[in-house]
Amino acid sequence: MFKEKKAAFYTLGCKLNFSETSTISRQLYSIGFIKTSFNDQADLYVINTCSVTENANRECRRIIRKAKRKSPNAFVVVTGCFAQLKPKEISAINGVDMVLGANEKFNLPKLLDKVNNNNNNNNTNKIHGCEIDNLNYFSSYSLSDRSRSFLKIQDGCNYPCTYCTIPLARGKSRCDTIENIIANANVIASKNIKEIVITGVNIGTFNDSNKNFYDLIKELEKVNGIERYRISSIEPNLITEEIIYFVKKSEKFMPHFHIPLQSGSDLILGKMKRRYNTDLYRNKINKIIKEIKNVCIGVDVIVGFPGETDDEFKKTLEFLKDLPVSYLHVFTYSERENTEAIKLNGVVSKRKRAKRSKQLRVLSAKLQAKFYHKYIDTEQTALFERENKGGFLFGFTDNYIKVKIPFSEEFKQQKLKIKLLSLDENLNILSEVK
Repeated sequence: MFKEKKAAFYTLGCKLNFSETSTISRQLYSIGFIKTSFNDQADLYVINTCSVTENANRECRRIIRKAKRKSPNAFVVVTGCFAQLKPKEISAINGVDMVLGANEKFNLPKLLDKVNNNNNNNNTNKIHGCEIDNLNYFSSYSLSDRSRSFLKIQDGCNYPCTYCTIPLARGKSRCDTIENIIANANVIASKNIKEIVITGVNIGTFNDSNKNFYDLIKELEKVNGIERYRISSIEPNLITEEIIYFVKKSEKFMPHFHIPLQSGSDLILGKMKRRYNTDLYRNKINKIIKEIKNVCIGVDVIVGFPGETDDEFKKTLEFLKDLPVSYLHVFTYSERENTEAIKLNGVVSKRKRAKRSKQLRVLSAKLQAKFYHKYIDTEQTALFERENKGGFLFGFTDNYIKVKIPFSEEFKQQKLKIKLLSLDENLNILSEVK
């Protein structure tokens, strides 16, 4: 029915979205679709959206227009968090044929079959599965897109952070079973993928029959064929000593954490309804640094939250300067509908938000360069990607240093011993294979 029809995919947002897009891609392949580049003509375009910032919303509209320009008669499906939050708004965009919410995003093959059988336009431009109550859990993982796989273990969130729309878009926290996660990890291993990134919305809350995240990673360690695991973003209050000591001793879990801070001001953390203060955060970082050799720590920060005066921003800046962290992911606060934060006083001007964001990005570059310089002239292990980018292959060391070597077919998607030579202007370390 769909044999040799072409499907193209575009993913906005987080690693979890990449995992889910890959699963949808495999589903469509099973009914005859051939995957093609989003830059090429296709019969079907699937756009997996994000809702974290207003920029993500604008990007979604741009991508829809791009798809229709490329293939005016193509069928366009929009799913993901923005689709869940704004289904009517998206369905009204010219060129959108179907909007899939959280409960229907993995039902696309059946829905396409219905459209095809009816063979008319009355079924297009429909909204499916955007009710937020009683969402199901759907397993997903990525294959063949990169040298690593994103493995989803959990979805949704019960945290009431005042700036966040994720609970509205993905519902309450729910988890896969350890049994199913291990089965998926074994499938990934059978495809000769060497690294898994454990992903979800709030992975530290994982619970399966009273077994927690620590119990899960102990089981994942046993999977044959997977050489490296990375723990994606995990809340500081959910990083237990058990997890720290496990990563310290593990041969497979990499010395790399990504730990959201959001603000270095306890006043702002309170307004955000975060579940920790700066003392807890500082102590957790110092504990990890003390216990895990060569560890890399990334940090999420939001600037321009309501009530963030110059003094409160300065607290964030000074707090981060004093922490032994390796890089920052900086987000500029943007007002989101149906969140508590839009009702707060002390709105920060867009100009100040942009200025503060730039200051933190400059700080991030300095922190990253400082961290990278420590490893110049050392030997490390890195897993490389497969694309030839300007004559180079890029990859990451165990502790998440981005490295490059001259391109060679034999080194694609290989884990190699390398010597780190010099840092370039883009914060990549030129290396040589040992």
